[in-house]
Amino acid sequence: MAKVCSITGARVTRGRRIHHRGLAKKKGGIGLQLVKQTKRTFEPNLRVKRIWVPELNRHVKVKLTARALKTVSKNGAYKTLKKAGLI
Repeated sequence: MAKVCSITGARVTRGRRIHHRGLAKKKGGIGLQLVKQTKRTFEPNLRVKRIWVPELNRHVKVKLTARALKTVSKNGAYKTLKKAGLI
């Protein structure tokens, strides 16, 4: 399964990590130098949840991020899932 949130559409993104080396000036060195940039991925904070939808009188299993879970608890399960096209 893809690492994509069902509600917000958050997915894995690519970026870079900056690699430093050297001794800090505070410790007697000449400071930290930028040596290279290495590739890395940023992954969404996904959870698989069973959400009870009272209007449908059943559970719905969705993969969503922690932020989307807060949205569901704030706006209600039925309204949020319907807006995302899951119901």
